[in-house]
Order: sequence, then structure tokens, then C-alpha cells
Amino acid sequence: MSRKPTTQTVLDALWRDNPVFRQILGICSALAVTNLVLNTLVMCAALTFTTALSACTVSLLRRWTPDRIRMMVQTLVIAFYVILIDIWLKAFWPEMGRALGPFVGLIITNCIVMGRCEAFAKANPPGLACLDGLFSGLGYSFVLLSIAVVRELLGMGTLLGVPIPYFSGAWDKWIIMVMPPGAFFTLACVVWFFRSIRPEKEDSGA
Repeated sequence: MSRKPTTQTVLDALWRDNPVFRQILGICSALAVTNLVLNTLVMCAALTFTTALSACTVSLLRRWTPDRIRMMVQTLVIAFYVILIDIWLKAFWPEMGRALGPFVGLIITNCIVMGRCEAFAKANPPGLACLDGLFSGLGYSFVLLSIAVVRELLGMGTLLGVPIPYFSGAWDKWIIMVMPPGAFFTLACVVWFFRSIRPEKEDSGA
């Protein structure tokens, strides 16, 4: 597998192969934690941290990992970083740990993390693998935060818990937006919007 230039790796992770609106991966957390922007920020930070460091670690171990057990090794690596995050939240931010519930632990099974380890990290050097993991996490974060802003603003009239003029007053709050149906509706609109943006260079394969 040829090594991708840094710029192409970043663009692929953020846009061309965005894990949410291009590959439709990681949508469980997109539906579960995006009713509040703060919860979404923490989940995005956790997944980005896990994806970047897991990809880097898998890349470092790639020459010594037998092919027949590579996915078990990748899962163990991912679980290690997720456990660190879970312990940190329980120790220093227990309220957020309770708010996110089991969703932090479910990062271990998130297709985005395993996908970047399997598709990219196992065949590329550590620096490039870490960069790919970092920007894949940021691409995920960009979409989730877009969803969370819409849901919290329309459903509760706030952003990060701060009342927003008009939305917290005259606006008739759409409670459905902070419920599961609102998550499905918003995700569908966001995916449709971003997938409809196709620059000419991308369409031509340039």
C-alpha cells in the first residue's frame, strides 16, 4: 500500500471519507449523545483521543502482530485507551460519566476506531496513522457537533446550557428534537446536506 501524502490523508479523513456522512459509521453515538452539546463535546474528545492513539499504537505494533490475531490485538489496544478515559471521567467528572453512561465504553466497538486501525494504521507508519486517526475523529466530531447544536437549540433553546435569545423566549421549543426521533431526523438532514456538497474536482476524481 502506497503511503498517502499528509494533505491527502487529512482531506480524506475530514471530507472525502468522512466516517459519518460518507461511510455512515458511528451513528449510534450520533443518535445517543447529541441532545446536549456538552455531552457531545466530551464524547467527540474521547473518540478522537482513542482513534488517534489506537491508530498510532497499532501502527507501531504492525510488524510484530501476526495477521491471524490482528483484530484481537486492535480491540485490546482500543479497549486500553477507552478504559483510561472511563476511569478519568469517573474520577474527575463523575456527573459527565453518569450522563454518558455506557456510551463511553461502547467506543471499543465503534466502527470508526476499528475501521481506521484495520484500513489504514496496519499498513502505514505511526505518524501518518496517528494523523489519520486524529482527523477521522475530528471529522466525526464536526458532524456530531452540527447535530447537537441544532437539537439543543431547537429542543431546549440553549447552547452549552446557556439560554439563547429568541430560542429560549418566543421560540416554541420542539421537545421532539431532544428525543430519539429528533436525532434520526437531524442526522438524516445533516447527512443529506453534506453528501449533496460535491465539488467538481471530487466528481471528476481529481
